[in-house]
Amino acid sequence: MFSKRSVIIIGVIVLLTVNVIVLSVIASRYPSFRPSRIAISLVAPFQQVVVRSIRFSRDLWRHYFYLVSVSKENENLKNALRIAEKKNRDKAEIALSNARLRSLLNFQKSINSEVIACEVIANDPSSLFKTVIIDKGESNRLKRGLPVVVSEGVVGQIIDVSHHYSKVLLVIDSNSAVDALIQRTRARGLIKGGISGRCRLEYVLRKHDIDIGDTVISSGLDGVFPKGLCLGSVSNIIKEKSGIFQDVTVSPFVDFEKLEEVLVLLNLPSHDFVTEQ
Repeated sequence: MFSKRSVIIIGVIVLLTVNVIVLSVIASRYPSFRPSRIAISLVAPFQQVVVRSIRFSRDLWRHYFYLVSVSKENENLKNALRIAEKKNRDKAEIALSNARLRSLLNFQKSINSEVIACEVIANDPSSLFKTVIIDKGESNRLKRGLPVVVSEGVVGQIIDVSHHYSKVLLVIDSNSAVDALIQRTRARGLIKGGISGRCRLEYVLRKHDIDIGDTVISSGLDGVFPKGLCLGSVSNIIKEKSGIFQDVTVSPFVDFEKLEEVLVLLNLPSHDFVTEQ
């Protein structure tokens, strides 16, 4: 028994043989007959299809390699662009970090106290407390109660210490309190944390002259912060018809959402700290 494939092959061979014999007989009987015409008519369409197929495959192959080459080149360009962008970001970050450190260094020169530079490594995730964690602790002679500052002014006070880390209570926390003065008139009050990143200057007598924009500084009377450190500027004043105190709102100079490096004062100066205005 022959398979289906064998039968097809045999049939094709027989058909070709018969065609050749028929063409030979016709050519012998009719000399004017040109079998080449029939051959051309029969073969030309198939050749055309074959040639077109070859050309299509060749063009497709060339385009494929071209696209592969373009895709690889595109990927290389993207990688080069990513590397260049990362270098630019790194340079920008280094420039910003250098600017902050230069500011702290210049500020440090104006302080008559030994300081430790620290990096802020974490913020308190709770909205109830305004604290940060710095990367120095008891091993660096840090302890509870030490003041923390930046060139813009007061940051807060260390409230907890481990061997390598410390927690700082920010002045914008409601539990914080700093004895303060209105720099222009020397009116005294107590800076306490308020809402929306602002502070309140409490216990300021109604009789004292205070204007919007007045600078508030530390008085040095609380035994923690040296006198003259900037705290903020007066942003709102409410004088009730009754009562002996004014309701004063202070906007801190320090941007607590962007704290990255701070200074911890290890020993308070024996004389006042003078802030340049």
